[in-house]
Amino acid sequence: MLSGDLVAVWEVALSDGVYTVEFAHGTTTGKRVVYVNRKEVVRRDWMFKLVGRETFTVGGTNTRATINIEAVGGFAYEYSLDVDGMSLQRFINNRAKTTQTWLLQLEGEDHRVVLEKDTMDVWCDGQKMDTTGEFVEDGTETRFSLGGHECCIKATSSGRKKSGIVHVLLLDGEKMAASMQ
Repeated sequence: MLSGDLVAVWEVALSDGVYTVEFAHGTTTGKRVVYVNRKEVVRRDWMFKLVGRETFTVGGTNTRATINIEAVGGFAYEYSLDVDGMSLQRFINNRAKTTQTWLLQLEGEDHRVVLEKDTMDVWCDGQKMDTTGEFVEDGTETRFSLGGHECCIKATSSGRKKSGIVHVLLLDGEKMAASMQ
C-alpha cells in the first residue's frame, strides 16, 4: 500500500467519478509509484533519473494523466499533474465550462449527476445514463430515471450572451442546486 515516500495527492473530477491520484517518490531509491483511488497503476523501482514524467490513465474513459517531476534545487522536487494534456488547474477550469454537476441525496444515498454540455451525455455515479432528449418551446429537455425518480435537465437560454445556456436539473419536478465540483 502507500509508503512513507508519498509526496503528492490530487483530486481529479471526471464525468464517471472523482478520483484520488497519489504519487510516492523515493528520492534515495529512485522508486516511483502512482496510485489511483489507492490502487497501484504504475511502479518503477531503481530509477537513476529522479526527474521526468509518469504517464497513466484515470477513470473508465481512460483519461490520460501525467505527473511531472522537476528538481527545484539540491534534493528538493516539485510535482505537478497534467490531465488530458492540460495542467490540473486548467483542466478544472475547462471542465467547469463544459460540464455541470449536481450532488443529490435520495433515500439516504448520495448521488453525483454530471452533464457533459458538449455531447449532452449524462453520467450518474460513474454510469452513463440512457436519456431521451427533446426540443421544447424554450430550449431542450433531457430525461432519465434515477432510482425510480424522474429526472429532467432543462437547457434554456439565459437571455444574456455572456451567460449562454442555463442547465437546471429537475428531480420529480423539483429544482436541484448545482455543485461547484
